[in-house]
Amino acid sequence: MNNKSDSDVKIILENGSVYYGKSFGLREERVAEIVFNTSPVGYQEIISDPSYTGQSIVMAYPLIGNYGMNNDDYECRVPTASALIVREYNDQPSNFRSTETLDSVMKKYGIVGVCEIDTRKLVREIRETGSCKALITSSETADADAFETLKNTILPSDAVSRVSRKNAEEYGCNNPRFHVVAVDCGMKENIIRSLVKRECKVTVVPWNTPFDEIEALNPDGVFLSNGPGNPEDVKELIVTVRRLIGKMPVFGICLGHQILSLAYGAKTYKLKFGHRGGNHPVKNLITGKVEITSQNHSYAVDADSIANTALSITHINLLDNTVEGVACKKDRAFGVQYHPESAPGPQDSAYLFDRFIDLMKEAKDDA
Repeated sequence: MNNKSDSDVKIILENGSVYYGKSFGLREERVAEIVFNTSPVGYQEIISDPSYTGQSIVMAYPLIGNYGMNNDDYECRVPTASALIVREYNDQPSNFRSTETLDSVMKKYGIVGVCEIDTRKLVREIRETGSCKALITSSETADADAFETLKNTILPSDAVSRVSRKNAEEYGCNNPRFHVVAVDCGMKENIIRSLVKRECKVTVVPWNTPFDEIEALNPDGVFLSNGPGNPEDVKELIVTVRRLIGKMPVFGICLGHQILSLAYGAKTYKLKFGHRGGNHPVKNLITGKVEITSQNHSYAVDADSIANTALSITHINLLDNTVEGVACKKDRAFGVQYHPESAPGPQDSAYLFDRFIDLMKEAKDDA
C-alpha cells in the first residue's frame, strides 16, 4: 500500500523507512525486531514457534490466512510472537480442519497484524540493511515521536526465561525404551512428539534446571531445545551443559546446538538477517547428501572457533556456508542448527532423532 490516506497503521524502521498498511489482529503500538520468513505455508506453526518471541515477522509469501487455524498444529500453548506483517490477509479461510481465523487467534494471544504492505520491498530492505528494530504504530503518529520511541526502546534479553516451562512435565508411552530429559528453552511441541514416537519417556525441565537435578533424573540422554534470542544470554545453561557432556549423550537443535557449541568453547555471532524458511539446503559432510531444511534463527556458530574445541563440523549451509551441525564422537554429543522435527515438505532430517536413539543405545550397551 504505502499510501497514508488509505491506511490506519504504519511501520517505521530504524533507518527511517516508512510502510503504510491496514491493521488486523491486535491493534496496539509495538516495538520489536523485524525479521522475515520465506515459507509459502505454515503461518500457524510460525507464529506459535517460541523462537519468534518478541519478533515482528514479515511473510514473504503474499497470501496469508487462507486456510485458517486449527487445534492441532500449534507449536506451543501460548504464541509469543510480537507481530505478523503480510501482503494480503484472507479472513475467509477454506479448509476442513479450520476452527478459527488467523485474525481471531492473533487477537486472543496479543499478536499485532499489519496487511497490505509491499512485503517484497520490505524483505529486500531487511536483506540489504539487516534485521533491526521496527515500530508499528498508528498512521497518525508523528514521525519525530515514532523515532524517539524507537530510540528509547531497549529490546529485552530474557526471552528464554519467559517462554520456558516453570515446572517439569512428563510425556511418553508405556514401557519406554529410553528416558530423555529435554531442557526447554522455548521448545516446539513436535520435538516432544518426535521423541515419544521413538518410544522415549520425555521429562521436560525448565531452562535453568541445574546439573544435579538433571543427573538425579537418571536420563539416558539430554536434549537441548530451540528457543529465542542470543545463546550467550543463557549462561546458566551453558555451564550446566559443560558438566553434562561426556556423561551421557546430548542432542541440541537450533539454540540448543549453539549452547552445546558454546559449552565446548566455540563462539557464536549474529547473522545479518538470519535464516527463516522451509527450503534451506544443508550438506551433510559425512554422507555427502543434501537435506532441504526448515530454519529459524538469528545466530550461528563461528566456524573458525570450532578448530580449538573437541567438536567437528558435520553440516554446512549451501547458501552461505555457515555451520549447520557439529559433533563430538567421543562424548556422544551433537547438534544441528536447523529443525529436523519440522516437515517443510520433505522429511530429510528426521534421521537425526534416530541417531540420538542409537547413541543412547550405545551408551547403555557400554555401561
